Amino acid sequence: MIPDCQLARFEIRLSGTGGQGIITLGRILGYGLAIGHGYYVSQTQSYGPEARGGASRADLVVSSEPISYPKTETVDLLVALSQEACYKYYRFIKPHGALLIDTTLVTQPPSNIYLGLPFTTLAAEKIKVPQAMNAVVLGAVCYYLPFAQRAVMRKALEESLPAKIAKLNVKAFNLGYTEAEKHFGPSPDAWCPRPAESVLE
Repeated sequence: MIPDCQLARFEIRLSGTGGQGIITLGRILGYGLAIGHGYYVSQTQSYGPEARGGASRADLVVSSEPISYPKTETVDLLVALSQEACYKYYRFIKPHGALLIDTTLVTQPPSNIYLGLPFTTLAAEKIKVPQAMNAVVLGAVCYYLPFAQRAVMRKALEESLPAKIAKLNVKAFNLGYTEAEKHFGPSPDAWCPRPAESVLE
């Protein structure tokens, strides 16, 4: 059962290069957390001038209360899907934050404390569609976020995509979730503070 997380302010940065579906990933994650879970969510994004190969970033702020400042400052979770993005944004992680990397593309992480899965390889070899990599990432992120429910996020994915590609992307999402379940430990306790009454119990 998912704990009732009361979030004062939780910041996520999804980063990589153009063509990896970073912006779509941020949009679906934000939609699922807002519409599906009832959190307040703000999403901002930036990307380089190139359609492919340029820097790409999507930031989310998630809260149980209205958000006063919509942009990220220091992040609880950094998802880095390229070596450049990993080096560029690693310094913005909070002391109790986490780094999640694509081990296919990020071969020199700036710290030996990180979470990693070969997202690019999984999409290419298991799903047979490299473009589904962002859905694999979504599944892994959903598993690691203690306030994200698998069924709710999967439904958000289905609702956000055209019917002809939804089924394949749900398969990729499920793959990312199960791989994270196998390889990741629990998320930090500070990420999901419980209501005071449940602590007393």
